[in-house]
Amino acid sequence: MSIPYTFDVDSTAASVAERFAGLEAGGESGAVVSVAGRVMLRREMGKIVFATLRDSSGPVQLFAGAEWTKEFAGFADLSLGDWVGVTGEVVRTRRGELSVKVASWVLLAEARRGFGDKWRGITDVDLRYRQRYADLWANEDARRTLLLRSRVISWTRRWLEDRGFVEVETPMLHPIPGGALARPFVTHHNALDVELYLRVAPELYLKRLVVGGFEKVFEIGRVFRNEGLSTRHNPEFTMLELYQAYADYHDMMALTEQLVSGVAIDLLGTTSLTYGGRALSLQLPWRRATMTELIAEHAGVDVDLDTPLEELRRVAASAGVEPHPSWGPGKLILEIYEKTTEAELWGPVFVLDYPKEVSPLARDHRSRPGYVERFEPIVAGRELGNAFSELNDPAEQRLRFEEQAAERAAGDEEAMVLDEDYLRALEYGLPPTGGLGLGIDRLVMFLSGAEAIRDVIAFPTLRPEQP
Repeated sequence: MSIPYTFDVDSTAASVAERFAGLEAGGESGAVVSVAGRVMLRREMGKIVFATLRDSSGPVQLFAGAEWTKEFAGFADLSLGDWVGVTGEVVRTRRGELSVKVASWVLLAEARRGFGDKWRGITDVDLRYRQRYADLWANEDARRTLLLRSRVISWTRRWLEDRGFVEVETPMLHPIPGGALARPFVTHHNALDVELYLRVAPELYLKRLVVGGFEKVFEIGRVFRNEGLSTRHNPEFTMLELYQAYADYHDMMALTEQLVSGVAIDLLGTTSLTYGGRALSLQLPWRRATMTELIAEHAGVDVDLDTPLEELRRVAASAGVEPHPSWGPGKLILEIYEKTTEAELWGPVFVLDYPKEVSPLARDHRSRPGYVERFEPIVAGRELGNAFSELNDPAEQRLRFEEQAAERAAGDEEAMVLDEDYLRALEYGLPPTGGLGLGIDRLVMFLSGAEAIRDVIAFPTLRPEQP
């Protein structure tokens, strides 16, 4: 049988189910439809063959018979996974199964590889991620998760636009790695003969746009960090970053909880979820607590920036941290928090007021010297995002960059580089601004119940396949 170049589809499996839901058992609709998809199940009963055709909207039964189906023998010989186009009347069998009674059909593509056990799908985890094209057909959960991801991104974009935010695009190739404490990927531009870096964050470019008069901007896009693989980390992932003029980190907290709870209500119908077998409520309002308060609650120790350095090192060491001699009190407090507290926060909770030492782009706290107005939303023990009242003083920002440059020179590959053009932009004036970065992959993990980031990325980064 020759393979056609096109097939005229006029119905989907879902539209057939909806349109003919009222058809009674044994009934004939008199309506002829053309559907297309993969043959995923098939059973032969003498001169009758039943098959399940699945398209992107769902399944529909095919009902073929030697008496009414052209080239019936070929239809009966189809393999699981073959793509077919089918034309026939919509009927309901005597057993009550809505079906397309196959009058004619055509093979659209031959499946030369199998899709795993028809009842269990593909169970080899590594195979599922490497061959996602097969996984999506064999495992309904994989398809549902990626469809949910698409809807989350689409919903988020509309939600922000309804609130006056403008979607923008900023460079992915940066002359200077900046906007986050992360190790970048490096590449070389031949024509310019310069080193360029895949962006670790769009932050500094988005704030340049605020300087330029865009008062509410956002970008949903890929960022790249040259780090290890884990259930929570993939070297390339998707971030929502937004900036709002005349706002601070309190405004960003309100926006964050409204966005996350709103997408859950609109797409799932509830803010009451289950994650990892444990109840998780996204209902408003979310708790707000300082980092030092939470350390006291979960580690049972009171620490602050005026705690003697040796005492902080002792607490850190007892928690399993190996303090570096160059770490100041702010870095030690962060390490103690991450080691003892973050994973214990089921939340959601906004962890407020980070030490200035570890927050080079955030504005000084208005009432807590040595701290900045920064928060991270923690959900189910995992960081969902990062937000600041943005530092807009160019002289202070230069000092912060110089401190980062010194740390980089001392061997910290994640420290930032001094960005003269960004400092020049600040000298033109950045109004008070609130900024937020939110991990789309992790948000989809919570909403879908996925416990590994690879489950919510269509093609995750994997170790090289062994021959």
